[in-house]
Amino acid sequence: MSTAVMGRLAALTRAEMILLVRHKAVLVTALVLPLAMTFAMQSLISDLDLEDAGLTLGTMLMPSMLGFVFLFGVYSALVTVYVVRRDQLVLKRLRTGEPGDLEILGGTASATLVAGVVQCLVLAVAGALVLDVEAPSSILLVVLGALFGLVLATGLAAVTAAFTKSAEGAQLTITPMLLVSMIGSGMVVPLELMPEKMASVCELLPLSPAVQLVRGGWTGTLSTYDVLGAVAVALAWTVVSVFAVQKWFRWEPRR
Repeated sequence: MSTAVMGRLAALTRAEMILLVRHKAVLVTALVLPLAMTFAMQSLISDLDLEDAGLTLGTMLMPSMLGFVFLFGVYSALVTVYVVRRDQLVLKRLRTGEPGDLEILGGTASATLVAGVVQCLVLAVAGALVLDVEAPSSILLVVLGALFGLVLATGLAAVTAAFTKSAEGAQLTITPMLLVSMIGSGMVVPLELMPEKMASVCELLPLSPAVQLVRGGWTGTLSTYDVLGAVAVALAWTVVSVFAVQKWFRWEPRR
C-alpha cells in the first residue's frame, strides 16, 4: 500500500473518529449495545442444557459477546454511518478526488472498526475474568474468527446501506440481519443444540463462521474439516458482499 493511500486513509480515520464521538446515537449503538445484549441474554443462555454441547456458560457467552460486537458495534452502526455520509454527499465528494471506492468505504468504516476491535479485546479480557474462563485453546482461531466477523459485518453494512433510503429507515433494514444472526448464528442458541438439518442450514449464515471459529478457538473442539468449512463459508460471503457492493451501492442520496 502506497504512502499516499495510507495518508488518505489516516485522514479519513481521524475525521470519522471525530464524527463518531459527536454522533451520540451511533456511539451508543457501537459501544453500549453489545455489552447490554450480553447481560440481557445471560439468563436465557444459562437455562440451556449447555453440557450436551460440551459448553459452559463462559465458553457460550464469550463468542456471543464478540458476535454482538459484530452485529451492533459494527454492522448496525456502520449502516447508519454509510447512509448519513451518502445523504450528506460526503461519499460523492470523496469520489471526485483521488481515493478509490475501496479507500472511501474502508476509510468511512475505519473509526467504527477501531472501536469494534477495542471492544473485542476489552470484552474478551473482562469476560474471561468475570466468567472465569480459561485461555483459548487456539488464539489463532479466535483472532481469525474476529477478523472474519469484522470484515463481514462491514461488507454487509455497505450492502444494507445500498437499500436504505434514510438514517431513520436503517432501523428497519437492519432488523432482518439482526434477528437471523442472533437466532441462527449461534449467539443465543449454540448450533450444537439445534436439530442437525437446522444446524447445517444455520452454518451457512454470514456470521456463523465467525462465531463458530471464535467458539472453537476457546473450546478446542473444532476439527480441521470444521475449520476449513467455516473459513470457506466466510470467504464465500466476503466475495458475495464485495460483488453486491460493487453492483448496488449508491453514492448519492436515494430518492
